[in-house]
Amino acid sequence: MRYTLGEDGLYYPDLRLPEGTHYEIGRYGRMRAEYLKENHRALYLELLLDGNLNEYLHQMDEECYQMMERLVEQMKAKQGVTEQLKSENQMQWVGMMNNIRHCAEEVVLRDIVYV
Repeated sequence: MRYTLGEDGLYYPDLRLPEGTHYEIGRYGRMRAEYLKENHRALYLELLLDGNLNEYLHQMDEECYQMMERLVEQMKAKQGVTEQLKSENQMQWVGMMNNIRHCAEEVVLRDIVYV
C-alpha cells in the first residue's frame, strides 16, 4: 500500500482502485455497501484497504441480479403467469408480475444483501 504525506505532516493511505478493477456498482451493490458500513465496519474497512471493495460489491450485485432472474422465472412458472395471460388480461398480468418481483426482491435482500 502506498502512502502520501499530507500538509499536516501525517501520512495517508492512497485508497485507489487497482488498474482494471473499476466496476459499475448497481443498486444491490450500493445497498450492500451501506449495510457493511453500518453493521460490519471491520469487513468494510478490510475490503476497502485491501482494494477489493469494488470487486466484492460488483460480485454481490451480479449475484443478486442473477438470483432475481431465477426467482422471478420460478415464481412465474409456479403461479401460471404466461404470455397468454398477458395478452388476455394485461392488468392481472401486471399485478401478478409486480407481486412476483417484490417477493423475489425480499428474498434477495434477506438472503444476500443483509447478511
